[in-house]
Amino acid sequence: MMNDNLNEITVSQRLSRWALSLKHSDLPQATVEKMRDILVDIVGLCFAARHQDYVLATKAAAESGDHVIIGHIDRVSPASAALVNGTAAHGEDFDDTFEGGPVHSGAVLVPALLAAVQSRRLTNDRVVLGLAVGAEVMCRLALTLPKAVHRAGFHPTAVLGVFGATVGICAASGASEKVTAHALGIAGSMASGIIEYLGDGSWTKRMHPGWAAQSALRACNMAQAGFTGPKAVFEGKHGAFRTFAPSIEARQDQLFKDLGQRWVAETIAFKSYPCGGMIQPYIDCAIKLRDRGAARDGIASVVSKTAEGIVHRLWEPIELKRRPPTAFAAKFSTPFGIALGLVRGHAQLSDYTDASIKDDELLKIAALVDFEIDPDNPYPDVFTGHVRIVYNNGHIEEAEQGFVRGGMANPLSRQEIDNKFKANVAYGYCDDGAHLLKVCEKIGSGLGDYSLIQGLAGH
Repeated sequence: MMNDNLNEITVSQRLSRWALSLKHSDLPQATVEKMRDILVDIVGLCFAARHQDYVLATKAAAESGDHVIIGHIDRVSPASAALVNGTAAHGEDFDDTFEGGPVHSGAVLVPALLAAVQSRRLTNDRVVLGLAVGAEVMCRLALTLPKAVHRAGFHPTAVLGVFGATVGICAASGASEKVTAHALGIAGSMASGIIEYLGDGSWTKRMHPGWAAQSALRACNMAQAGFTGPKAVFEGKHGAFRTFAPSIEARQDQLFKDLGQRWVAETIAFKSYPCGGMIQPYIDCAIKLRDRGAARDGIASVVSKTAEGIVHRLWEPIELKRRPPTAFAAKFSTPFGIALGLVRGHAQLSDYTDASIKDDELLKIAALVDFEIDPDNPYPDVFTGHVRIVYNNGHIEEAEQGFVRGGMANPLSRQEIDNKFKANVAYGYCDDGAHLLKVCEKIGSGLGDYSLIQGLAGH
């Protein structure tokens, strides 16, 4: 069926016009610095995961070529590099997130842009431009469809990421507005990613950013070669808004309001713990209670106020969340996260293991955790936490936190981000963190060209 308003400028055309009008020098300094931090964070995470089984399996299925896999000496095709790097970046769920709509921009955009810049032999200021444009579009799309993509059973990072990466690559490459609009149209048929992994803790969530990144590369290449895509890919009768968020009317004002004047991507949050972003404030509350000396004996119940919008992913089914079937599933269990905070006082990469999900002390506490819906919870605009311990003798210990550490209200410092990078590189059994950070600093600051990316292979 033809669109009834073919003469009207579409969402994809408006986004293309904006993206292609920008130069690196147009970016606010705060945006440039945020993109630098995102690049550093993602590269560190790729090193942290480089020996994990899911990364090795993805790499084993890669096509040969000459593009860098971060943390590996192997060289693969551009699409395979994007897929492997995106899978590694998101694999431990330690990558950036966004308050306003939980999307992981860096895990899609960094792999996509690094592959595109290598293929096109571009300078690194184009990396930064592409990251900024892609992140802005991705975050604004999340604001346009609040909670609705998850509600429909899809992973917003996967679905929205392919659009962000596509427009980011086109901006970096200097494609025409026409090619960019067609590339977005093509990307709409590549958008995918269901959340059924929540049922058994299987690996597919890990590959979603990489799949979006490699799909964006293909969409851009096909459009450049003359392949066409629907102009109304977003707002059309069968477009992305209605397909992936059928329960709401898309808030298109959020997509274009102050676009280019106010960069919402500057508020992207960096995680302190390797688990679901909305779980993090609950872990903080649990750690606060432990530090106060809250006893773990004689507990009758542990109850947390929570947002209705996260229950189906992070709280239910409650028995599954209390006893996660895999270490990966534990990352999306609020009861397990609270138990880590109360029992161990931390939640690190080394805490999400097969041994931990069998730890009797952790499971004993997790079995006591339940939730109650707070109708006034501000999610998705803000991620909050609350833990209330009720003891058999009636005594109550309670902690509440109205923000996520690393987010808008309490951002991580540059030093904290760099320290996280070094720790993640070391976790991946690499002692070259200081040198790798210098390489990231150059790329993330827009210095040099694509050849610097070879330095991210490590040893």
